[in-house]
Amino acid sequence: MTVVEATGGSTGSSLAFICAAKKYPFRVVSSDAFAREKLRTMEALGATLDLVPSPAGITPDLIPSMVRRANELARGEEFYLADQFNNKDARVGYEGIGVELVAQFPGGIDAFCGAVGGAGMVMGVSRVLKAKWPATHVAVLEPASSPTITAGRPGKHSVEGIGIGFVPPHLERELFDEACAVDEEEARAMCRRLAREEGLLVGTSTGLNVVAAIALAKRLEPGKTVVTVAVDTGLKYMSGNLFTE
Repeated sequence: MTVVEATGGSTGSSLAFICAAKKYPFRVVSSDAFAREKLRTMEALGATLDLVPSPAGITPDLIPSMVRRANELARGEEFYLADQFNNKDARVGYEGIGVELVAQFPGGIDAFCGAVGGAGMVMGVSRVLKAKWPATHVAVLEPASSPTITAGRPGKHSVEGIGIGFVPPHLERELFDEACAVDEEEARAMCRRLAREEGLLVGTSTGLNVVAAIALAKRLEPGKTVVTVAVDTGLKYMSGNLFTE
């Protein structure tokens, strides 16, 4: 069977890697709005790309249109739709991060935050943390320029991997305490600071995570433990202007 997925590239790169190792054909629905490095990585791993043109960048309808295209391609018994936005295995897989955090912070975690794309990561981690420490404050994050969860207004933005233009089906209200919109320019500035001051080369969604984590820490009492994640490598964004502004 041919695996089919709509993806901005990070999930697609992972699936391309697995499909190459397993000798499964892989059809990716993506867009020229996403980093060229991601598209080239998927192609290098043997994936066939089906690109949805989006000269205006990541618009509110881009991800939904990619999902519709993937659903069209996946019709028939010879295709398997990975369907990251509805496939509950995504959330189960991310519970491993929560298990690691419980082991690394035996004294407890007061707050956890993470940017939301499909929401599998934040929901998987939250399920584990809240089972262990029910009082852990969990914040889900999105770009302020596309406040779909916080204000019901999807918009154009350039933070790849999050802000998908609709409320993700994986998002469970009982597993988060607040939704926060974070300024994209603050996130981009934080990426450059993390690289130069901490040696962490990360993408914009990670910059957004760190901006929000610092804001959460300032709101809490001294001595509280606030945790977030560094999502992926900044090497995916070297052809853009993230590190040149």
